[in-house]
Amino acid sequence: MKKLIILGGRGVGMWAASIANDLGTYEVLGYLNDVVPIGQKIGLYKGYNVLGTSNEIDKFIEDKDIYFFIGYFGLQNEEATYNKIINLNIPKDRLATLIHPTAYVPKDFCSIGQGVLVAPFARICPDSTIEDYCILMSSSILGHDSTMKKFSHLAADSVVGGNVTVGYGAHVGTNSTIRENVNIGDFSLIGSGSVVLKDVPKNSIVVGNPAKLLRVKE
Repeated sequence: MKKLIILGGRGVGMWAASIANDLGTYEVLGYLNDVVPIGQKIGLYKGYNVLGTSNEIDKFIEDKDIYFFIGYFGLQNEEATYNKIINLNIPKDRLATLIHPTAYVPKDFCSIGQGVLVAPFARICPDSTIEDYCILMSSSILGHDSTMKKFSHLAADSVVGGNVTVGYGAHVGTNSTIRENVNIGDFSLIGSGSVVLKDVPKNSIVVGNPAKLLRVKE
């Protein structure tokens, strides 16, 4: 059985641990976390210990039997986090892709990168492209001919229409809807419950129905 270390903690980190447990192909060793002290357990019921910080990842990379999943999601400074992920220099073939058995992924009809998480009941439509480090939470939908760029996220129950590009590090909030033929700019954030009808510029936060610009992130 492959060994797995998860970067992160609660939330997506716990999702990653639970999906890995359901798949039965990984033994979860624990977490790398920059806030919770080493040795402390993360998880209310089935928990795993913090093994170190992300700055210590090199010593774990040396063990070629260990795989990694990056469970960062919906953070305020997506661009800085994206750059941090890239600079971790985890070998691509050591990134764990975690797809829950109840998710719908059309075999041979889409492209899925490394380090991707697809949660229960998420649906991916044909001719879609999902790049590395992307996360699709439970019951989210990615429409046909759409692309998720690296480190982009679909929160639970979000719906992305056909021919949509979700930019690098962009976050599509819970229960939001993106109409077809729309581009979501890099590192932008779509507020929960929003309905996006037109392109969203880079680094923007949009909210509402129809979605309107709240502010541009500095």
